[in-house]
Amino acid sequence: MASDDKQSDPPQSESRRPRVKHPRQLVERPQIMESLEGPVAQSDPAPSAPPADSAKVGTAYYTHVGRRIARKLAQTIFFKGLVNRLITRTNVVDPAAYGVKGGCVVVANHSSHLDAPLVMSGVPHYISRDLATGVAADYFFTAWYKKLFTQLIFNAFPIDRVGTGANRGLSKKLLAAGIPILIFPEGTRSKTGKMAPFKVGAASLALSLEVPVVPVALIGAHEAMPKDSSWPRPGRPPVVVAVGAPLRARGNETVTGFNERIEAAVRALYASNRSKIQD
Repeated sequence: MASDDKQSDPPQSESRRPRVKHPRQLVERPQIMESLEGPVAQSDPAPSAPPADSAKVGTAYYTHVGRRIARKLAQTIFFKGLVNRLITRTNVVDPAAYGVKGGCVVVANHSSHLDAPLVMSGVPHYISRDLATGVAADYFFTAWYKKLFTQLIFNAFPIDRVGTGANRGLSKKLLAAGIPILIFPEGTRSKTGKMAPFKVGAASLALSLEVPVVPVALIGAHEAMPKDSSWPRPGRPPVVVAVGAPLRARGNETVTGFNERIEAAVRALYASNRSKIQD
């Protein structure tokens, strides 16, 4: 007969109980890309693809006589009636730039919303008359009023930043049709006013189509209206628009070499005309 004194094993303490392992939940961290402004999180949704009708406009649209007259009137009101009343501008144009007719690539440093109006009203007439400016299709071509304004004032053509690439090759078509285009080779507005290295797109276009590049330096535009401003600062701040002699790719010159020469020309224009700003 078993003894009543026999004790059962003591229950396992709470600390000795086997732990149940729960699967870890992976937390997605936003990828980071480097831009001119510094690290920028890519957590925001990508912009939507441009509307299909933005790719259906032919090159003749950009040189249409009726649109040219309307654009001239709108630019006179917007550039001379508004922009030039808010700043004190000085224009400097190399005589060789007056000889440029037909397709060319106009390049400039980029640090302000004033830049496109300053360039378009500062280059010689034969360039400015049909000068077309590339704009982000996913922003400017998604609402009718944005599209109307940019096409009327800036003779804008859509550039795909994302999406299906429906507008790919439009820059080349415009240049081949003899239409000048405006490109800011830095790719974005400088937050500090300091010029960033040029991307090779403008040089590549000009070299492949054998058209000249017209360098432009904008001096004082950042100080007059920095990137985060919605209006120029008061007191009609001084701005210089310096248009240089056209550049052509040399025989056997690489895209990289041509791009470096273009950037050097803009920087030289900036340095040689900086003294014209009265701080």
